[in-house]
Amino acid sequence: MNLYKTLTRWAPAAGCILSGTITCAAMTTEVFQTSRDGDRLTALPALLVAEHPHELEVALNPEQTYQSIVGIGGAFTESSAVVLQKMSREKRMEVIDAYFSEAGAAYSLMRTHVGGCDFSLGSYNYAPNPNDEELEEFSIREDRDDLIPLIKDAQEASRDGFNILASPWTAPSWMKDNNSPLAGHLLKEHYGTYARYFAKYIKAYAEEGIPVWGITVINEPEGNGGQWDSMHMSPEEMAELVADYIGPEFEKQEIEAKILIFDQNREHAKEWTDRYYENREALSYTAGTALHWYSSTYEVHEEVIRDILRANPGQFVMHTEGCIDAINSVPQGDWLKDDWYWRKECTDWGYHWAEPENRHHHPKYKPFFRYARNLLGSLQSGMCGWIDWNIVLDFNGGPNHAQNWCLAPILCDPESDTVYKTPLYYAMAHYSKFVRPGAVRIACPEMVLGVMSGAFRNPNGSIVVILLNEEPETKRFSISLKGSYYEGELKAEALQTILFKEE
Repeated sequence: MNLYKTLTRWAPAAGCILSGTITCAAMTTEVFQTSRDGDRLTALPALLVAEHPHELEVALNPEQTYQSIVGIGGAFTESSAVVLQKMSREKRMEVIDAYFSEAGAAYSLMRTHVGGCDFSLGSYNYAPNPNDEELEEFSIREDRDDLIPLIKDAQEASRDGFNILASPWTAPSWMKDNNSPLAGHLLKEHYGTYARYFAKYIKAYAEEGIPVWGITVINEPEGNGGQWDSMHMSPEEMAELVADYIGPEFEKQEIEAKILIFDQNREHAKEWTDRYYENREALSYTAGTALHWYSSTYEVHEEVIRDILRANPGQFVMHTEGCIDAINSVPQGDWLKDDWYWRKECTDWGYHWAEPENRHHHPKYKPFFRYARNLLGSLQSGMCGWIDWNIVLDFNGGPNHAQNWCLAPILCDPESDTVYKTPLYYAMAHYSKFVRPGAVRIACPEMVLGVMSGAFRNPNGSIVVILLNEEPETKRFSISLKGSYYEGELKAEALQTILFKEE
């Protein structure tokens, strides 16, 4: 018998007994932890009922609710698909199940690229013929060998399914003013062509049995220095494109995919979206704003998220890309050791290449905490979803045709048929496995005595509490919920998820 769970299930808290009768609902708790000293989503004893709160008290109010959660997950890329194709069938399915099965991380929100990106084997698009303005030769054949089979395998592994957000890195070169997959702008004469290109893509994927939940107009419209597939687009250009072309085209073809804007870094996103929404016609077609995290290795930019939401009622904000990037400067193989993810040795692109006045936003950081902190802070600030970048890469952080090596939560070595679940995988699973689509965020303090916290109520009524302790000391805490107190322990440098269920 699990004595801890038995006590939690049946022992009433102070204030729950009236004339010998239990008057409060009994709760069970399940506790899972990942820590620097070796826990990996490890099941711990249930919380104990306490008579009084601890000094470190996380007080929940399930009646005060905020945004609804769309999902949490990662990205299907050609690079991920190719790496998994090279693994044995057994290992390939081990990875897919780890991400999508109920026993695994149960990812519920995914992203993929429309045509080529840096994490494809090369630049490509679905309409390469410049004389085909009507897109009669449009074809997704490039995706049928690798990307589509990966998505289909993931669909089979997933019990509840997942939504897919599709993002182009560029339009076909002949639609652009520089006739190149790198940088440049979409020609005004091809705004309508580009809108039809989206519609063709969504319908082609639907015919494969893969519904597209939403699109972003373009990945990183402010550019990437022309280092890989990209297309520049001002807020005014994007607003006109959505208001006069993409939105009406979707209406005409009865396409229900949601349209998200921006899809780049958080720091100046409020200014960018303010300019976009000056075009009021674009508002009716726009579902929300997509943000990345590359403007800082430590800041979540909570106020930027909140400001965008306050300025645009009815819209949502979602994180659509983040990863451990620029690993070229990390000693080879350090990222294959668990403890490295808790060491302040990692750098990002901005550590070396950001403008001097912005370099203070890019100090060295601890990868595990960057993920755990950004996920929790983003959701607590009002984001409705959080999407990681590649689900899988090889041990060198590729393949990548632009030599832009990055890390993924799971790394694979096809030569030895080895799968390495980095600590980042467990950081993601602490959220994706327990905070389910349709959950609502509930009132909970964001920080108590050095511990970050967040709480959510799932559609089935269960309540999820997530605690993050970045400090080197173990913390004793209590959670107050519906008049009861539940006490537990959070290890040093650890992430913990607690699931409350009513009996």
